Amino acid sequence: MAGKLKRNELCPCGSGLKYKKCCLNRQNVLLDIKTLYFKKYNIYLKDKQDIDGIKQCGQIVIDTLERVSRLIRPGMTTDSINTFVHDYTLQQGAIPAPLNYKGFPKSVCVSVNEVICHGIPGHRILKDGDIVNVDITSIYNGYYADANQTFFVGIPSLNAQKIVNVSLECLRRGIDAVRPHNTIGDIGWAIQSYAESQGCSVVRELVGHGVGFHFHEQPQVPHFGKKKDGIVLIPGMVFTIEPMINLGKKEVLILEDNWTTVTRDGSLSAQFEQTVLVTEDGYESLTPYDLNNFRYPN
Repeated sequence: MAGKLKRNELCPCGSGLKYKKCCLNRQNVLLDIKTLYFKKYNIYLKDKQDIDGIKQCGQIVIDTLERVSRLIRPGMTTDSINTFVHDYTLQQGAIPAPLNYKGFPKSVCVSVNEVICHGIPGHRILKDGDIVNVDITSIYNGYYADANQTFFVGIPSLNAQKIVNVSLECLRRGIDAVRPHNTIGDIGWAIQSYAESQGCSVVRELVGHGVGFHFHEQPQVPHFGKKKDGIVLIPGMVFTIEPMINLGKKEVLILEDNWTTVTRDGSLSAQFEQTVLVTEDGYESLTPYDLNNFRYPN
C-alpha cells in the first residue's frame, strides 16, 4: 500500500501527467508515496495492519446498525436508540466516538425527516411514516469506522420512499467511482449528477472525510463536483462516502444547539454512508452492508 511511485504511473499531484514528466522531474528522486501524500495533502495512507484494524471496528459498526434496524418502530424515542447504541458498543469492547466529541452530548447521531445530520437524541418520538437516519462511529483498538443508514418508520409516504431510494443509489454510484487514478471529483460528480436527475439536491456544507486513525481526517470528500477534479485516488486511502440528499432545495440551517442541521425549506433529507478503502484495482467497503438488497424495518 505504501510502495514507491513508478515512473509511468499518473502523478498523484493531479496534473494528469505521468510521474516521470511531472513531480519526478522537479524533485529528481522517487518519493515514497505514503510520505508524498502526507506532505502534500495530510492524508494518512493505511497499510494492511491498519486496514485489518478498521475492518474489525467496521464489523462492530454494521452489527450495531443491523440490531438498531430491528428496534425501529413508531412510538420509540430517539434517546432510546442512543441508549442501545451506547450500551451495545461498550459490550463489544468499543467506544462510541461521538460522545463528547467537540461537545456532542450523545453516543450516536439520530436524524429524523427534515434533519439532515447531527441530530441529538432526546425526547422526540418516532411516528408512523417518519424516516430516521442513524449514524454510528465506533473506536476499537484505536481504530475508527463510520457508517449510517436511513430507515423507514412504519409505512412510508411516496416522498419518503423516493428520497431514501435516491440517497441509497447515490451511495452506490459514489462507491462505484472509487478506483486508483480516479479523483475525489469523480465521486462527487457521480452522486450529484444522479441526485439532480431525480429532482433532488445535494448538501454542500457537509462532506465525507478520511477516517481510521482519527474520527475526521483528510481528504474531504464532497458529494458534488466535476470529473477529474481534485485529489487522485491511490491504494491505501480510506474515507467515508456519505451523501446527504434533500427532496427539496440544498440549503441548510443549523439550529441553536450548534449541531442539529436541517433543510432550510423543511423538506425531507436522507443519507447512507460507508467507510471505503481504495485498493489496487478498485475499492473495498470496510463497513459492508448490502447496498443491493437493503432491508428496511417497518
